[in-house]
This record gives sequence, C-alpha cells and structure tokens, in this order.
Amino acid sequence: MRNFIKTIFEYNKSTISLRYLLELKYNGENFHGWQRQPNASSIQQTIEECLSTILNEKISLVGAGRTDSGVHAKYYCAHFDYNNKISSKNDFIFKLNSFLNKDISIINIHSVNENFHARFDAISRSYEYLITTEKDPFSFNSAYYVKKDLDFEKMNLASNILYNYNNFKCFSKSNSDVKTFNCTITNAKWVRIDNTWVFQISANRFLRNMVRAIVGTLIDIGDNKYDINHIEKIIKSENRELAGFSVPAHGLYLTNIIYPRF
Repeated sequence: MRNFIKTIFEYNKSTISLRYLLELKYNGENFHGWQRQPNASSIQQTIEECLSTILNEKISLVGAGRTDSGVHAKYYCAHFDYNNKISSKNDFIFKLNSFLNKDISIINIHSVNENFHARFDAISRSYEYLITTEKDPFSFNSAYYVKKDLDFEKMNLASNILYNYNNFKCFSKSNSDVKTFNCTITNAKWVRIDNTWVFQISANRFLRNMVRAIVGTLIDIGDNKYDINHIEKIIKSENRELAGFSVPAHGLYLTNIIYPRF
C-alpha cells in the first residue's frame, strides 16, 4: 500500500499545509448525521478515518454544515488540510472510494485557497423534500409516504409567503445555539416528478430542523387543517410550538451548495 500511496502523493517539503475541498454525496440512513459525535456513527468520522489511513496523517474535516440523523446529501462539500501535495486527483478519488463503504461516494477534489472555508464561504444551499401519496415499496426508505390527498396548489401558495420574511425562529429546533434566526429564502416551491411531490427550497443558510418543520407546516395546510395565511401567523409568533410537525428525516436531501469561487 505504501508504494501505491507514494505514486499518488508528491511530497512537499514545505511545512505549510495545503487545503483541499472534497465534493461528495451520501445516503444518511445508517448514520447519525454529518457531525462527529461520541458513541454514534457519523459521515464526518467515517471519511476522516479513511483519509487519515490513506494519507498517513491525522485529518480533520470541516463540513459545509450539519445534516441531521437520517438525512441524505446528493451534494455536499468539506475541506481539510494536508501537509503534502496530492499529485493524482483521479487515483486519490479511486483510492478513497475504495476505502469508504457503499453509503458514501467522493465526487471530486480541488486544491483551494488556504483561507477557503466550506461552511462560512457558502452563499447558498438547496434542499429537496420528497413526498409520495401512493404506497410504493420502492420509495419507502427514500420518500415520506402520506396516506391522504394533499392540496399541493394550496401548499404552493403558502410557500410563496416564505419570501416575505427573514426571521424563521418558529421553524428552528428548540434551544438552538445560533446568533441569528434570519435566513433569506430565494426559492420555495412544490413540483411533481412522476409519482413524487418534491419541495424545493434554497436559502443563504438554514436553521436546524428548519426544512422539516416548514414541510410539516405546509402538509397541515395542504390537509386543510389551516388556511394559507396561517403560515404567516406562525412566522410572526416566532414560536416553534405553533408550527407543524417535523417530517421524517429520510425524505430530506441536501442537493446543492454554491460558493462564489473555490
């Protein structure tokens, strides 16, 4: 293995660390979220351990943000520092994917500026939440099965109201340790793709549990428990208890992260 690794990595005699950006995707079903935590399997820890083995150096990853237990990512970014130069990108990606299990896939790796930060430099993030109203054994673990007819036109009208506000404390997980609850939503809509309804939402940042709470609130409106303007009352209240339920994690996917540059 050592000879193989030597052909991939070109030694850099400089003591200055080089920064790299990983692009990846993962199925979160078997993990307790992105972030490393004691006594639980996480995506961050899994990749860090594989990187440390391959690079023969303790590697720490900084992710673009947290994803909760069971949430998936069709696209995710994380950066790490390494004391040597990675000379063969394709060989490195192949080697790392060989070490990782089937639930995680490395898409690409880039050399980035030493000041680049995977979390703080991101200017937009996008999520999708998948709902099916038809019983389908092939989507049971990938979309939320709702056993009732929902008024998605009404849910779309309610989604438009999100553009008018910035403070989304009502959709944040209780006792969240954040400096601000302000987010700028740039896209929020329901689209139908085959037999699945997909809620697409983009913003400069998201609060913990925010998307799942918004979707739960919209489902209550689509189920005719409340009128469209009820979502406005919830947002103004800043009270999580007035918002809808938190939909299951397995239907949520992080789909894109945008940076001004790498």
